[in-house]
Amino acid sequence: MESSFLTAVFLPLALFIIMLGMGLSLTTRDFQRILTEPKAVILGLVAQLIMLPVVGFLLASLFPLSPELAVGVMILAACPGGPTSNMVTYLVQGNVALSITLTAISSLITIVTIPLVVNFAMQQFMGEAAAIQLSFLTTVIQIAVITLIPVSIGMALHHYVPRFSAKVEKWVKWLSLFFLALIIVGLLAKERANVASFFVQVGGVTLALNVLTMGLGFAIATLAKLDARRTKAITVEVGIQNGTLAIAIASAPTFLNTPSMAIPAAIYALIMFATSAGFAWLIRYKKAVPASSQQQTPESSESRL
Repeated sequence: MESSFLTAVFLPLALFIIMLGMGLSLTTRDFQRILTEPKAVILGLVAQLIMLPVVGFLLASLFPLSPELAVGVMILAACPGGPTSNMVTYLVQGNVALSITLTAISSLITIVTIPLVVNFAMQQFMGEAAAIQLSFLTTVIQIAVITLIPVSIGMALHHYVPRFSAKVEKWVKWLSLFFLALIIVGLLAKERANVASFFVQVGGVTLALNVLTMGLGFAIATLAKLDARRTKAITVEVGIQNGTLAIAIASAPTFLNTPSMAIPAAIYALIMFATSAGFAWLIRYKKAVPASSQQQTPESSESRL
């Protein structure tokens, strides 16, 4: 797969399908939830839109990264959660409605914040070497087009043909994961001579970004005394980003057109599935332990009698 086809044709198509799938699960109630559940929604948005870029900047500064890879980490940190976070929230039995709400609202806000964060990162890590910058207004419009249009189509289908949207939603989500996998394979194939080096360079920082933000999201929700399902939703939503959007901003010709900046997002997309599986196992393990201890309690009581 040639790089030009991957970034110019296949990547926008994949992002369209992914955002369409997200729209199929959305209703206007999801945007109104900030009024009915303000505490959980505001905490999640602050963690995702402020804490995450700050953590990303600190990690990109601490790890020995090239300027392009450091900017790639910041692009990833600037992106909202994606449909994958909604799916993982469902698998760990978190509050899916809250997860969808956070994804939807943050996707709207990051249309404006992404160019601000990315341009800041390019100035900090590349300085005078930054030959390109994201035009704020142009980038806002472009991100809005590639995200809001498919989401709006999905929401319209959900509203007017709910049975059809319910049938295709699951297939679209799996198709979006398939496209994400193909994009990652395409990027890594193009850079196959440097894949091992990239894993060494950005594997640690992307793993740290993923695990640390999930941990901080869990800590914030716990300190705020949110219930277990909301806590799990915020943990996942803060820790899992829209890797496809990050790859598009880094490598698409209409944005930065620098495929090397997409490498952190590609490696991150691989890592997040492993850490999500680990988080799901931890949730199930915690549930199993009390159950087993309760089964042993009567036996131990009888033995003492």
